[in-house]
Amino acid sequence: MSVAAHLPALQVVLPLAAAPLAVLLRNRTAAFALVLAATWAAFAISVLMWQQVAASGPLSYALGSWPPPWGIEYRVDALSALVLMLVSGVAAVVLPYCRASIEREIRRDNHYLFYAMFALCLSGLLGIAITGDAFNLFVFLEISSLSSYVLIALGRDRRALLAAYQYLIMGTIGATFIVIGVGLLYLMTGTLNLADMSVRLQSVTSHRPVLAALAFLTVGISLKLALFPLHQWLPNAYAYAPSAVSAFLAATATKVSVYALLRFYFSVFGEGAVFKQLPMAEFMLVLALAGMFVASAVAIFQDNLKRLFAYSSVAQIGYIVLGISFDSVTGLTATVVHLVNHAVTKGALFLLLGAVMAAMGGVTLARVRGIGRVMPRTTFGIVLCGLSLIGVPGTAGFVSKWYLILAAMEKGQWWLVFLIVLSSLLAVAYVWRFVEAAYFRAPRADLAQVREAPLALALPAWLMVGATVWFGLDTSVTVGSAARAAAMLLGAVP
Repeated sequence: MSVAAHLPALQVVLPLAAAPLAVLLRNRTAAFALVLAATWAAFAISVLMWQQVAASGPLSYALGSWPPPWGIEYRVDALSALVLMLVSGVAAVVLPYCRASIEREIRRDNHYLFYAMFALCLSGLLGIAITGDAFNLFVFLEISSLSSYVLIALGRDRRALLAAYQYLIMGTIGATFIVIGVGLLYLMTGTLNLADMSVRLQSVTSHRPVLAALAFLTVGISLKLALFPLHQWLPNAYAYAPSAVSAFLAATATKVSVYALLRFYFSVFGEGAVFKQLPMAEFMLVLALAGMFVASAVAIFQDNLKRLFAYSSVAQIGYIVLGISFDSVTGLTATVVHLVNHAVTKGALFLLLGAVMAAMGGVTLARVRGIGRVMPRTTFGIVLCGLSLIGVPGTAGFVSKWYLILAAMEKGQWWLVFLIVLSSLLAVAYVWRFVEAAYFRAPRADLAQVREAPLALALPAWLMVGATVWFGLDTSVTVGSAARAAAMLLGAVP
């Protein structure tokens, strides 16, 4: 059998194997080279599988040659192929950035451990997106979460330990809810295979254990994806983690949790059971709007730029969930498109803020006064990403919000169109705070010593900025893939 037949397994196995090998090597250069090779190989595999799915439909891989539902199945369809490509692509860009970034933020004797945890986190995130087994999904979720706690705690700022502890507590509560939900589903269906579970649930959707499972999974996954008001772990985690970790987690962790929610809602329980028999659409709409407005309002009053954009992430997750609440192909297309577009935008932002931190020693608004004069390219990149968060035409964020507006107009909810535009004005307010400090405030006296970001930090960041602009101009990959995924979730295509 050719290697091509084993691509789904290699997608997870390569970074998973790289993690313990990096620990055994105990050498930061060798660990970096090993994990980098595994990460780029994972990205190449994800692109190949995305092309295969687009050309010939979903891929199914039976682990150990045990056919599903008896054995564990890896399954790649339109949605999971896009998420796999997003996660591995972000990792392939962020990892070279780590090499220069962690020199300033993590003790040198911990560097090989950092690379091991990065590989472990990546394998967990990829596993969530590719597995067709409910318990496997929980296991991979815990692998990615546990390694995330370590990555956050590796920061030299003592507040990173507190942030990691808060994330651990809330993440553990979320994981407990998820495993209870999976257990209840297994109790009612006798299977852990997601596709088989979906078939068996059709006759028992109104039973109380199934409804309880839906409730447990909704709360548990919402904790992981930081849906308002279950987002308390996120601001500190993003603010005090090493810059490369903030960028990687902001671009991937919450997005994969959104994938898990979509998978359970539409592929397992079914759209009818979730949105037709229960008031889930109204419930999610309220929480999405609350996140969009409250988190954006809180962001306006933050002085630390990493915390400011962390609260912005909570607001942007509100937009993603808003698309789910429409329960339509256009709404789900908006959700999946924004999942990708926000990932590249926020990844770019945190990479650029890492370059600012390396040069300025911090990212508070007081520290970055006048930075536009000494780091013009980095500052301009942050502004471009800010325009994407606002939804200005020509950026990725505009495409997402346009599809949300289309979904609202399809439903005749013109008041919701007004609220989407109004919430974008709050984004203008918090982005303007940075613009004002960078360009219109008197520069600090010590700015004469500051120089532009070195190429090792600037190149990965600008690759992500370029993607933010590119996806705003060419939507063939993002909208095309998202539309296929949305149609698949709603049963329009297999």
